[in-house]
Amino acid sequence: MEKTAGPFQLPPLPWAENALEPVISAKTISFHHGKHHAAYVKKTNELVAGTRYESMPLDRIVAETAGHPDSLKLFNQAAQAWNHAFFWNCLRPGGGKPSGEIARRIEAELGGPDKFRESFVKAAVECFGSGWAWLAERGGKLEILAMPNAGTPIALGATPLMTIDVWEHAYYLDYQNERPKFVQAVFDKLLNWDFAADQLQKSQSRKAA
Repeated sequence: MEKTAGPFQLPPLPWAENALEPVISAKTISFHHGKHHAAYVKKTNELVAGTRYESMPLDRIVAETAGHPDSLKLFNQAAQAWNHAFFWNCLRPGGGKPSGEIARRIEAELGGPDKFRESFVKAAVECFGSGWAWLAERGGKLEILAMPNAGTPIALGATPLMTIDVWEHAYYLDYQNERPKFVQAVFDKLLNWDFAADQLQKSQSRKAA
């Protein structure tokens, strides 16, 4: 993988490019990761060069630039670089179902697995234009967020647990304009609930520290 100039590098995928087929094709992953994600990383490096952000971790850059019009360009690029790195880890071949603490929380706070699926898929499908659907924890409660463009729970002070990318480049080669089919297939066949559970546990550990 080509190394970029600057503090940030394109992270490798956690699985082979063809590992998510037939839900997401190797061709889509190649363009999505190797072109789109790589471009966000490259542009972030260009924008932080010579600034106070150059030595910050990516998530802190996102948090510090969120909501500041003079930093919007950097926020958009850094948030997209961070969102994509997070998204790859939210996927795994074969998917799975929530279990343990996160399953208990979904039952208690989001109406159970069927209601949660319905609400999450709806949020992703109805996110206007480009954006992301998130499962996040904020103020000790789970919530579903549909966020446009480079939107991320980090900008709200919330903890991201799971996401689905609904920018067209995430699905158009495989599904054309049928975003609902893409979202449903990813939700049912690819979501990595072990990763989401790890994010919840890390959040609780930080609060307890």
